[in-house]
Amino acid sequence: MSRIKYYYDPESLSYKEIKVTNRLRISNFMLFIFSSFLFGVVSLLIILNTDIIDTPTEINQNRELTNYKIQFDILNKKLNQVENVLSNLEERDNNLYRLYFEASPIPKEQRIAGFGGVNRYKDLEGFDNSSLIINASKRLDILMKQTVVQSKSLDEIESLAVNKKELLASIPSIQPIKNKDLKRMASGFGYRTDPFTKKRRMHWGMDFSAKRGTPIFASGNGIIKRADNRSAGFGKHIRIDHGFGYTSLYAHLQKYNVRRGQKVKRGDLIGYVGNSGRSVAPHLHYEIFKDGKRINPINFYYGNLSPEEYDILLNQASQENQSMD
Repeated sequence: MSRIKYYYDPESLSYKEIKVTNRLRISNFMLFIFSSFLFGVVSLLIILNTDIIDTPTEINQNRELTNYKIQFDILNKKLNQVENVLSNLEERDNNLYRLYFEASPIPKEQRIAGFGGVNRYKDLEGFDNSSLIINASKRLDILMKQTVVQSKSLDEIESLAVNKKELLASIPSIQPIKNKDLKRMASGFGYRTDPFTKKRRMHWGMDFSAKRGTPIFASGNGIIKRADNRSAGFGKHIRIDHGFGYTSLYAHLQKYNVRRGQKVKRGDLIGYVGNSGRSVAPHLHYEIFKDGKRINPINFYYGNLSPEEYDILLNQASQENQSMD
């Protein structure tokens, strides 16, 4: 039995019974249903915008993100392995392959250099895992560049291997004047006293003192590029292009035994010792160039000197005396 409700009527100063009609009951019920629905919708919106529960879509997205993180961890481990393998290959390339074939090592800075200019990873910024993605992308780009550098290096090594026999025959590796014809090794590579100014200046070659007319021999296979007296100070001189970046120079000659464009082999007679040009006495001034830069000829006499003879020559070349030109 439902309870009877009353209300106080101030006009009659008495309590009167509240009569609930069916229309009122329906209105109250509809109001309750609407309020409940509105409360439910508001509550749902509040919950969905908090971390209390996840929607099915968010659950799937979280699973995908977790899976991506696992995949990135696996990728980073594989990148570590590839980097280690490539690093080992680069070390052998510089310290074994390129050394054996007398090629200059590739600097580490050149192998791992990044990419300058515009930001290549701008499109990857602004996400929760941007640093992870950008780091992996950078490592992949650097690995690709290292691989390209290493591939080109191996192509160069392959080419050098094919031409190894020609290379060994071309490198200027013998003393251009025979020991039996030498008076002495007058001056070596380095700072020496100039015989004319008496000041110290760089002496870019080696001076071999010998009597006028002593035979001079090509120190390696090559092509005669110059045989003239049109170079200041050298007088009559010969330049041989040996290929592979090597050039040898023979100065202060008495006369030539070759002409420009002629092919010569190591040990061929190319000229004779003289005193032409800027010179104080008959001698041969001998220089070696590698890739256009002068280098010390003392390192290129392994072809016809014994260890004992080389030690004597090395000792004489290291003395700071007066040059002959």
